[in-house]
Amino acid sequence: MAGQSILVVAPQPFLEDRGTPIAVYQLVEALSRLGYGVDLLTYPLGREVQLPGVRVFRTPNRFRIRAVPIGLSFRKLVLDAELTIALRRLLRAQRYRCIHAVEEAAFPALLLGRRARIPVIYDMQSSLPEQLAQRWFFRIRVVRAALEASERWLLRGVSAVMSSMGLAARVRAAAPRTHVGEWVYGSEPHTVDREHVERLRAELRIPEHARLVVYAGTFEDYQGLPALVSAIPAVCRSVPNAVFVFIGSGPNESTAVERKAAELNLDGRVRLLPRQPRERVPAFLAMADVLVSPRVYGQNLPLKIFDYLAAGRPIVATDIPAHRSLLTPERAMLVPPSAEGLASGIRDVLLDSALAERLAGAARAFAQRHLGQDVFVRSVQELYDRVCGREVASICAS
Repeated sequence: MAGQSILVVAPQPFLEDRGTPIAVYQLVEALSRLGYGVDLLTYPLGREVQLPGVRVFRTPNRFRIRAVPIGLSFRKLVLDAELTIALRRLLRAQRYRCIHAVEEAAFPALLLGRRARIPVIYDMQSSLPEQLAQRWFFRIRVVRAALEASERWLLRGVSAVMSSMGLAARVRAAAPRTHVGEWVYGSEPHTVDREHVERLRAELRIPEHARLVVYAGTFEDYQGLPALVSAIPAVCRSVPNAVFVFIGSGPNESTAVERKAAELNLDGRVRLLPRQPRERVPAFLAMADVLVSPRVYGQNLPLKIFDYLAAGRPIVATDIPAHRSLLTPERAMLVPPSAEGLASGIRDVLLDSALAERLAGAARAFAQRHLGQDVFVRSVQELYDRVCGREVASICAS
């Protein structure tokens, strides 16, 4: 596509197999398919990625940071400062058609983009005030008010907001005049060969007749893993051959789950696995008798729900607004966000084969109709037609 490049600013390791970096990859890949030139400014961490028309710019790593945890940290603040400096340099060196800024990078992008008269898209993967409210300092009334005011300033100042599902209502309430859309990420159904699944079960030393309950995602507090672990004894009393597989722990993140499992004497009932390469995830999901999302708070839909639907396996998820933004009682068993609720839902699905088949079939049918990669690419095209076409024309005319 002729014209200036898009600048994508992503304050995350890229590429890394976790939610937001995967979402950024899908965006950049879609822009590449559409023929846009893309400059991606990101952290100095993560796997190298090569896509047609995409140049990756990484910030310096003066402090030799090796990993960045999810959420606020000193390491993240240091890298965000470097990202802002690099962003300023890039905007001085080149004229961009649009800045697509992810999460907190939208604040400096809006300030600098206004000076350069470049439209800014805010990629809102989560609400920053909500995310930071898990720390006591950010729950102080005056600090909370300042965060909310900053978010409103951002939402009202950008040309468009594309949010994770579940956040659009928050955006509309704060900035009714700003265009907002919700991402529906591409996650097409995969066919995984049965022999591959059997080999994987053998690799994990899972008994042949075990019924598998699988969780895939990060081990952060908001994911609700303590409640899921606490549900295991009740499930196993009704389903003695149940085994729970937890996939996705980062360095030192599985300790709390291990400790809880030891307290409940769950030896042999739990398998804890580190974060897996994305290409291996379909096989792990395919071996599940039940896929579970025990998330307890957060307005944004977990990215894994798209993969769960595409896997065509029965889903048990907590009945919270984030899950309700995509899941319905027809597509998933929605349960109270507690150990008792999770145990009841998992038990019902494992013991009722007709229920399990109905949920699995509805999930796969929905994914086939609505979650194809082409659908996602079209949504990116519509966004850029709206923002770049209109905004660039108005800037050039003024």
